[in-house]
Amino acid sequence: MVYSILYALFTLLLIVVLFLTGVRPVKTLGWLLVLLLLPFIGMVLFLMFGLNRRRYKFSRLQRSPRVQNYLERVAEFYQSFDRQLNQFPPELKRFAKLSRLLVKNANLLPYTGNKVQLLRNGPATFEAMLADMERAEHFIHLQFYIFEEGELADRMAGLFERKIREGVEVRLLFDGIGSRQLSRRFLRRLREMGVRLFGFLPLKVGWIVTTVNYRNHRKITIVDGKIGYTGGINVSDKYLKGDPNLGIWHDMHLRLEGPVVTSLQSIFAIDWQFASGSEALLQAEYHVQPEPAGPSTVQLVAGGPDSDFPAIRQQYFTLLNEANDYVYVINPYVIPGEAVLEALKTAALSGVDVRLMVPEKSDNVVVKWSIRSYFQELLESEVRIFLYPDGFLHSKIMIADDVLASVGTANLDFRSFEQNFEVNAVLYDRQVARELKANFMEYLAESRELFLDEHLQRPWDHRLLEGVAKLFSPIL
Repeated sequence: MVYSILYALFTLLLIVVLFLTGVRPVKTLGWLLVLLLLPFIGMVLFLMFGLNRRRYKFSRLQRSPRVQNYLERVAEFYQSFDRQLNQFPPELKRFAKLSRLLVKNANLLPYTGNKVQLLRNGPATFEAMLADMERAEHFIHLQFYIFEEGELADRMAGLFERKIREGVEVRLLFDGIGSRQLSRRFLRRLREMGVRLFGFLPLKVGWIVTTVNYRNHRKITIVDGKIGYTGGINVSDKYLKGDPNLGIWHDMHLRLEGPVVTSLQSIFAIDWQFASGSEALLQAEYHVQPEPAGPSTVQLVAGGPDSDFPAIRQQYFTLLNEANDYVYVINPYVIPGEAVLEALKTAALSGVDVRLMVPEKSDNVVVKWSIRSYFQELLESEVRIFLYPDGFLHSKIMIADDVLASVGTANLDFRSFEQNFEVNAVLYDRQVARELKANFMEYLAESRELFLDEHLQRPWDHRLLEGVAKLFSPIL
C-alpha cells in the first residue's frame, strides 16, 4: 500500500515536470500514456529519454570576466550585424540570415582570414593531424565521441608521451558511452605518461538513468590554439582498415587554420570545464588570437542539451530555406523530425534541386528502418534520394548554391538536434563549396538512385518494419 502511494505521488510529480518543461503537445500526450500504461518501466523511460534538458540544463556557462566580455561582444556584433555586412565576402552576405542566426543561437561569430583544408577519409585526416601534433609547442587538446584502442590509438599514445617529455600539455576528452570500451589499462597508461583526461558523462551509479541518453558527439583537435580539426571522424582503426560488416568508413574532416580556431578552443574549454570542474582553460593563455591564414570565412555552430536554442536544427532548417538553386546532403542518419522534414520537402517542391545521399548499409537495424520510413514522403515531394553502396558513408555535409557548405558532427536526427553535444563548421567559401560538390558528384557516380515507383513496390513487411521503427525515432 505504501509503495503504491509513493509510486502514484512520484508519477504525479513526473507529470507535473512534463507539463512544466514545455515539450510539444503530441510528445506530452505520448509520455502521459507511457507513464500511465507502463508502471515503473514508463517512469525509468521518462527519466532517461523524456526530460527536456534545454529547460533543465546539465550546467550553465561559468560567467568569468573573460566569458562575460566575450558574450557582450557577441551581443554588440549581433546588434550591428547589418551595418557590418559590407565588411564580409559575398558568400556570407548571400546567407546573412543564417550567419545572424548562428551568432544569436550559438554565441559564435563568423571569422574571415581562415585556411580550410578538406580531408577525405581516415588516412588523410590522421596523417595531417599527427603531423601537426608532432609540431606542437604548448598544448594539444583532443575530444572524440569514440576513442578506440588499436594501432591508431597506440600511435597517438606514443606521440603524446614524446610531446609531454618536451613540455607540451596534452588533454583528452572522450564520451562515456561512445568510448566505453577503453580499458582501464590503456587509460592508466595515458595518465601515467601525463595525459590529462576525462570521460564526458561517464556511466556512474546514480547518474546512468538521467544522463545515459545525452552524449558528447563532438570531434575536436586543437594544436597550440592555432590549428584546429573537426568533422565526422573518430579515433578508430575502422577508418583505416574498414569494418568486417560495413566495409570502409567514408567520412569528411576539416583542418582549420586562422582566427576561427579561437571558437573551436572555446567550445573545448567549456566542455573541459563541464567534465573536469576546472576553469583552467578559460584563462587567456589558452585563447591565442591566430593571425589570418587564408581566404575563407568560417563560422562554427555548437549545440547541445545545455544550450538555449536547438542551434543545429535551426542551422539546417535555415540553410534549406535559404537555398535558391540546390542543396546536396550527405548524412548517414536522416530521421529529421517535423521541422527539417518540412524544410526538405518545401525546398524541393519550390524548385530547389534537393539531393539526399545515405549509405545503403546501416550500423543499426532500427535506425535503418526508421530512416527508410521517411523515404516515401520525401520522394513524393521530389527530393532525390541516392543510396551509397561501397562501405559506410559517415559524412555529415550540406552544400548549397556553390556558395556555402556545412561540415561537422551533427546528423539529421532528433538526437543531434536535442540530445547530443555537436559542432558544425559553416563555410562561406565558393571554392570549398565547389570542392565538396565535386566530392558529392564522385559519390553520386557510384550510388544508386531510389525512384518513387520502385519504392512503392517494396514488400509489406518492409512497410511494417518502417512503421514500427518510426515510433522509436525520438530516442534513436
